[in-house]
Amino acid sequence: MIATLPAPPRATANSRARQRLTVLAVTSAALLAGLITLALVLGEFPMAPGAALGAALGFGDAGDVYVVQQFRLPRLVAGLIAGAGLAVSGAVLQRIFRNPLASPDVMGVTGGASFGAVVILAFGASQALIPFGALAGGLVAGILLAVLGSRGLPVSRLVLMGLAIQAGLAAAVNLFLVRFPKELAGSALQWRTGSLYGRTWPEVQGAALASAVVLLAIFVAYRTLAVLDLGDESAGTLGVRVSSTRIRLLLTAVALASLAAALAGPIAFVALAIPHLVRMLVGPPTAATLAVTALVGSTLLVGCDLLSQHVLPGAVPVGVVTATVGAPWLLVLMLRESSPTSRRTA
Repeated sequence: MIATLPAPPRATANSRARQRLTVLAVTSAALLAGLITLALVLGEFPMAPGAALGAALGFGDAGDVYVVQQFRLPRLVAGLIAGAGLAVSGAVLQRIFRNPLASPDVMGVTGGASFGAVVILAFGASQALIPFGALAGGLVAGILLAVLGSRGLPVSRLVLMGLAIQAGLAAAVNLFLVRFPKELAGSALQWRTGSLYGRTWPEVQGAALASAVVLLAIFVAYRTLAVLDLGDESAGTLGVRVSSTRIRLLLTAVALASLAAALAGPIAFVALAIPHLVRMLVGPPTAATLAVTALVGSTLLVGCDLLSQHVLPGAVPVGVVTATVGAPWLLVLMLRESSPTSRRTA
């Protein structure tokens, strides 16, 4: 009789991680499919699921097709793009800085996007330019971080500088709101809290194309990101130019977050919470977990947007919902990071 040798512990752990990843991916995909159906069905003019899905494809009653394709579908696609972009951007930034608090909404990127959008509004430019202003503002904040990073500052200090940039930009936005109250009273709400209201196909299509290009660049550079996890000395020994590589990845992540903010405003906590949640459930990051991170980010933002539209009173902006969900998560994260157990295992 031939004895069967037990599997090595590492192989067993990898197998369990893959199983958990598969379960999370299938669960998130199923939940997202249900949320997509609800987003098309619910509204001032409710529809049957079959009619709503048919209208999304251009079939059925002309009125249903118009409502779904011109109002509900752009908002839904905007939520999918922004949620995925923020989640992936947060995952990349946390690995680059090796800090659990590194995310676009903490390090000034979404603050820069808000500032760029509010400047466009304050000076009376066309609203078609608002996404471009938001994108430019986010990129400026990211370039400022990259310049500071090129000076060899410690990672922890860069995170603190990101917090300072975010606070300064928030103060600048408030100054513009006080200085130009009539021009900004209604339109600036999205750029303070985050909202998917009023998205149009030109905005969504442009953001989708640009986000797809940036996401592809991130996945292509994923192996380099994994090498950086080994530490600067080890990465340099393997032939990686650490400073330039980190800056290139930083700008890529910032561009992705800026595109999301240009589409939806400064949505809070998605980029901070989702990478941690995926890491807790499925283990260390891989290319597959990065893809699942995008899926979970889209699921969270679309779900929160449905809550803001159809459950909470007064059409609360989706950014308020994500902040309400994320604030307790941030508190739990801080307590977890400061616990003696986490310090011993770090």
